[in-house]
Order: sequence, then C-alpha cells, then structure tokens
Amino acid sequence: MGKIVCLMGKSSSGKDTIYKKLLHQQEIQLKTIVPYTTRPIRDGEEEGVEYHFTDEEGYQGLLKQGSIIEARAYNTCYGVWRYFTVADDTIKLESDSYILIGTLEAYSQIQKFYGVDKVVPVMIELDDGVRLQRALDREKAQDHPKYEEMCRRFLADAEDFSEEKMQLAGIRRTFHNDELDRCLEEIVIYLQEQISE
Repeated sequence: MGKIVCLMGKSSSGKDTIYKKLLHQQEIQLKTIVPYTTRPIRDGEEEGVEYHFTDEEGYQGLLKQGSIIEARAYNTCYGVWRYFTVADDTIKLESDSYILIGTLEAYSQIQKFYGVDKVVPVMIELDDGVRLQRALDREKAQDHPKYEEMCRRFLADAEDFSEEKMQLAGIRRTFHNDELDRCLEEIVIYLQEQISE
C-alpha cells in the first residue's frame, strides 16, 4: 500500500528543489500529485508540472463536484489566490506512493481525507535570513517582481509555521536544509522507513 508524502516548509526554504530531487530517487519511487492554484503562472513554470493553473470559476466547479481534498486561500496584494488538491483517478494508493508540496493546514486536511497512516510529513527548515535573500533573488529574476507579495508571504510564514501549529499538527521531525545533499540523504532514509511500514 502506498503513502502520500507531504513536503512542507516556509517560502524559499528549498521545497521545490528537494521535491524535484526526491522524484529521481530510485529507493523510494514517488509519483506526483499536481496541486491546483488560481494564482498567475510565474516565469519558468509549466501548466501541469508545478501546478494546474485555473481561475475562481474552475475552483468553484471542482468544489461543487466534491473533488477538492484540501484548499486554502490567501488574501494577497493581488487579490485572493487559492491553492488546492483535487481527488481524481490518478491517485492510486493501493499500488503507488506520491509526493506533494503543501502547508500544515493542507497536511491535516489530507490526513482527514486519506487517514493518518497514509500521510507522511516532511518539514523543511532554513534560517530566516537565508530564506529572505533567496526570496528576494527569485523575485528580482521575474519580469514583473511582486515584492509586496513576497514580504507578505515571508511574514505570514512565521504564523503559519509556528512551533505551536507544528506541534498541533503532530510534526515531530524536521529537516534542516543548510546543506542540500546531507538534507536530501536524511529525508530519503526517513522516507524509506516510513513508506515500508
């Protein structure tokens, strides 16, 4: 039986890089669950790779169908942006394990949908100063940088990933991403143990 790995962490902690590298680890063989969002596509992103990009009408349609596993909305400087996961026939836990990037709230909702024993948390941590510099560098590289939104997300992370919320969600182990190869190795060993249970 498969499991769903929920990769979490504050913005610019390296989740996307770790996510991509975990997909190439033969020891754990994870498939993707591509989440949906109503936010605009960023430079370098592709439809169906990082996200399925939709709009509010598309979100409401999936909600009416009862297809949404978990959803969260952020009141950004550019309006409400939604991020959500959709249950469809591509998720086959009877035979495969999957990975997705999410929040603590998403992790809890996925646990409720599939069961606690089916969801494995992987929390990535990184020094706030390093994260802020990474976020600034990434935003500068965009054709139309959204610095206000970058700052809003950075500040919101302090609340969204507070120690109290992590404890309430049952997060007992974190992985510090100050050295990518070492962090990745620790995560792979942890996932081998968790997926084989």
